[in-house]
Amino acid sequence: MNLTNARYAFISAYLKGEETRGMTREHTEELLRRSENMQDALEIISDSDIGGYLLDQPIKTFDDADTYLWLYMGECLKRFEGFNIPPEMSHIVNLYAEKYDVLNIRIKLRMVSKETASSMVPLGAIFNREHLEEMSAAREMDELCKILAKCNLGDYIRIIEDINEKNPQSISEGEVKLQNLYHHKVLKAFKNMTDGQLLVQAFESIIDSANLQTIFRLSMGGTYTASAPVLSGGRVLSENTVKELLTLKITEITGRLENTGYHMMSQDVSKGYEKDGESTVVEKITEKYRFGLLKDFLSPRVLSTSNMLWYLLLKEMEIRNLRLILKMLADGIPAEEIRGLVIAA
Repeated sequence: MNLTNARYAFISAYLKGEETRGMTREHTEELLRRSENMQDALEIISDSDIGGYLLDQPIKTFDDADTYLWLYMGECLKRFEGFNIPPEMSHIVNLYAEKYDVLNIRIKLRMVSKETASSMVPLGAIFNREHLEEMSAAREMDELCKILAKCNLGDYIRIIEDINEKNPQSISEGEVKLQNLYHHKVLKAFKNMTDGQLLVQAFESIIDSANLQTIFRLSMGGTYTASAPVLSGGRVLSENTVKELLTLKITEITGRLENTGYHMMSQDVSKGYEKDGESTVVEKITEKYRFGLLKDFLSPRVLSTSNMLWYLLLKEMEIRNLRLILKMLADGIPAEEIRGLVIAA
């Protein structure tokens, strides 16, 4: 914790202030209870920062809303460019944005493999340097590699060069390698920061959660295999442990997790699936546990690098919630069908 640095004091106060301008639990409940269309929804959250931004945009369709939600996130990140924030916090912002570069690379790999168009996320260095459309139009892997080199993302080129775009298995394995390289970069950077242990624990728990979602989904589908994609760098679950859990049924998985912090999560997933028989129970429960765990790790801290990571995760959750709700309204889906997927702040 840095108690004497004025820059930490300023940015910490700013981030806490921004939290109060975000969507609240009351906003979320009102959206689910009263919204009949997207315009209704935007007016309900007009007193929040994101609501005010979206009301000023020419939104007619869900695709419009989706684009402006991501552009809003980009605006949130750009605000820090005008502040003299601690270098460690600035590095956290850049690492967070790089996650979307990796996501866009993965989307592009699938586009090349399936020869179909797909929308990309307007966030990250590729977008900021105005190469996203060029990447979307690229047809060859070497074109993709050249774009990454222009955007200082050369670390990922070797993985891409080893991918056989005609082989779906190679694409899948390449995606996991890209994610694991990104996770390695983030964890390495966090370890050397102030409050680095806290940042590492929080990020490792995100990896655990992603692996558990894969484990639960495959188990519910009756697919038991140690060859499924595994993300490395988890806090509690090693790669070997994840591979072992991938070969078990849901009841066996719950037993193996008894002495971990994920036992109750596994119990709730198992009970929820037994009750409803719907695989959506996985996301409903794991996302809530993940958010609660991250809140416990990061939210109570002050004058800490963790304030930045918590702010970014809150914004990400806010956008996730709004995408779900606006998609519900656009498609005429009853609110009760998505209520369990929405995570109130």
